[in-house]
Formats: sequence, structure tokens, C-alpha cells
Amino acid sequence: MASKSKQLGTAPISKLLIQQAVPASIGILVMSLNMIVDTIFVGRWIGPLAISAITVVIPITFFIGAIGLAFGIGGSSVLSRALGSGDNDKALRVFGNQITLTLLISGALALIGLVFQDRLIEFFGADKSFKDLALTYYRIVLYGIVMLAMCMMGNNVIRAEGKPKFAMYAMIIPAIGNIFMDYLLIHVFDFGMEGAAWATFTSYALCFAFILWFFVFKSELRLSVECFKLKKKIVSEINSLSAVTLARQGVISVLTILLNNVLITYGDAMDVASYGIINRMLMFALFPVIGVNQGFMPIAGYNYGADKFQRVRKAINTSIIYSGILALIIFAVIMLFPEPIVEIFISNRDSSAENLANNKELLARTPNALRWVFAATPVIVIQLIGASYFQATGKAIPALLLSLTKQGFFLIPLILILPRFLGVFGVWISFPIADVLSTVVTGYYLRRAVKRELVSESS
Repeated sequence: MASKSKQLGTAPISKLLIQQAVPASIGILVMSLNMIVDTIFVGRWIGPLAISAITVVIPITFFIGAIGLAFGIGGSSVLSRALGSGDNDKALRVFGNQITLTLLISGALALIGLVFQDRLIEFFGADKSFKDLALTYYRIVLYGIVMLAMCMMGNNVIRAEGKPKFAMYAMIIPAIGNIFMDYLLIHVFDFGMEGAAWATFTSYALCFAFILWFFVFKSELRLSVECFKLKKKIVSEINSLSAVTLARQGVISVLTILLNNVLITYGDAMDVASYGIINRMLMFALFPVIGVNQGFMPIAGYNYGADKFQRVRKAINTSIIYSGILALIIFAVIMLFPEPIVEIFISNRDSSAENLANNKELLARTPNALRWVFAATPVIVIQLIGASYFQATGKAIPALLLSLTKQGFFLIPLILILPRFLGVFGVWISFPIADVLSTVVTGYYLRRAVKRELVSESS
């Protein structure tokens, strides 16, 4: 069944990493371009407060979508190792259980999110100046959030199956659709925030349609009804690793909520808009680094399952070198051109006096904040690859703890403490400090694990 997946254990590591990372990077690039363009359209055609509105909606939609991502990454780690060891029956049951878990949990959370929408929006940091805009966007996007969760799950299974190009297509198609619908609904038909929300909903539907088509017609994983029945042992194995991603994404959601509230407390809505731009840039600018990281995981998981430990070592080293070079390039661009980057998100044409004032303030605040947030970019690759190694090889607790080091153990406490003394600047300086500290911790444990675990192999 897994003829494609077997290449993960035989082809040269550098070639494999490029084969896996390039499609993943392109997919992430297009997806992040989608988010960037979405924010540009909203900022230019609706106004800076609309960026603030989208920023406060992100935590709940991000977390529910991350349910699928968690079951996708965690379950696919189990699936990759099952394919590597030749246990195809287990691989099918894992996939079926991933689908069932994603549907049940994301559906329940979406329902809760709709019932308590007004309270949640305020809790996420919306103030009176943009609460109505946030509610409009939030309500419509949540209608399609289960489709997003299914897409996030399915995309990782496609990659674990050894077909990264299809995983790339699954991100490209909805991204292009969203950009087109944004232009049509916001600019042409002037539907404002409703147009932005329905464009996002359409992107979820397009992605879901493609994922469904792939597993019906192209996948080597052919499921029976029995595969969808939850099995305690399989659910436990999936959950132990999914908890890593879910905890990481959950902490990111908590972090975003905290950031929004701290920025409103020590600043105003324009600081929230600044973070909205920076948050979009974090995914967009780091797309090649994240792509290498995603390409690394199925290679490490498959070869670890096949006891080919020297290949795992080489995958770690090669991934760190490739992503490190890319991170240095990204760092240089951000440091040299922060003002032109921010200017992309604002427009001084046909704007109201309020929007013009807000645009001027946004341009004054955001460039320096952007520099500080990206200040430690060259060192983060060790943290990313290190945490992914433990997850790909099925070590749930180390993977969980290392995944939480930046946001959970360092960044959140820093954001709670530093703004008391430094105001909004305390928020921005917290990012590079957390990056350096988490890299030191992860690097230590990765080096120790490589020396202890990746020594001998059976074949």
C-alpha cells in the first residue's frame, strides 16, 4: 500500500527534505500570502480597526482549527511509524480515528463558540471601537470552522502518506479562492467585514472539497466503516502526541488573548492592529523555515519507526542547516525594510479623516515593533526542529514540554511582567528574549537525545 511512503526510508536525506519541504513551503507561502492579502484588503478597504477586529477573532478560530491540526500531526506521527514498520492495518485505523475525533470535538467547540459569541469577543480583547466589526467576522467564519479543522487534519495525513505535492495543492487552492473572493466581496461589492468573513468561509469550503476528493480518488489509504469506530488504544496513542500540538496551539491562543488585552490596557486599538500585522508577518516571513520543519517530521518519523537511526541524525542536521540559512535571510530583510512592509497594509487614498489618522499612527508604531519581534529569528530553528524531533519519534512528554517552552514557559510570563515597567515596548522585547531562552533549553535536550538514542540500528 505504501509504495510512496517507502521512499522515506531509502532516498537520500537531502533529496527527501527538498521533496517534502518545498511543497510544504509553497503551500505555507500561499496560505500565509492569503492571510497577508486578507489583512491588506481589510486594512486598505475597510480600515485599521478592521485589522484589530480580525486580530481578536483569531484565538478562537485558531484553536478550533488547531483541533484538526493536533489530530493531524499527532495521528500522522503514529501513522508514519506504522507505515515504516509495515503495519498497514493500524495505519488505516489511525486515520479513521483521526477523522472521527476531529469531527466530534471541533463541532462541539464551534457550537459553544456560537452560543457564547458576545462574551467571548469581549474576553478576547475587543473594545467598543471595533467590537461590532469583530462579531460580524467571527460569526460567519465560525460557521465553516469544522471544515477548516478537517482540512488541517487531512493535510498532515496526506504528507505522512508521502504525497507532499497534494498537501501543497490543498493549501494553494483555498488561498487563491480567498484572495479572489476578498477582492470581489470587499472591493467590488463593498460588503465590508461580511465580505471578508464570507471569503474566508469560501476558502474553508474549497480546501475541504479538495481534501475529500483526494482521499476518495487518490489516496492509498482505503477506509472501511470499521476504521471510524474509536478504539481506546489508538485514541490514547493519538491523543498522547496530539496533546503536544493542541497544547502548543492552545497556549498560542491564550497568548494572543493575553496580548490583545495587555495591548489594550497599556496602549490602544492601534497597538492591537500593529500586532495583527506582525502576527501575519510571522507566518509569512517564516514560511520556508516552517516548511523545512514540516518536511522533516515524516522523514524522521518513518526512519525512526524503521530503526534507521543514522538517517534520523542526518535529517536533523540537514534540516537545521537548511532552515538556519533561510532564517538568516529572513532576519536581514525584516531588519532592513520594516517601514515598506508596514506600508503595504495601509492606504491613504479615499480614506476618512479617522482612517488617515489611524494609518499614520500605525506606521509610526509598527516598524520598530516588527524589528524587535524578529530580533532572534536566526536561532529559532533549533527550537523548532528539536521539538519536532521528539514529536515525530513518539516521545509525547518531551515534545509537549519543549513545544511549550517559548510561548508557555517564557513568553507569557514575560508579557505579564515587562509591560508593567516598559509599557507596550515590554510586549515587543519579550519575543526575542523568549526565543533565545527556549532555544537554549531545546538545544540541550535535543543534543542529549541524539547522543543517547540515535546510535545503533537494526538495519
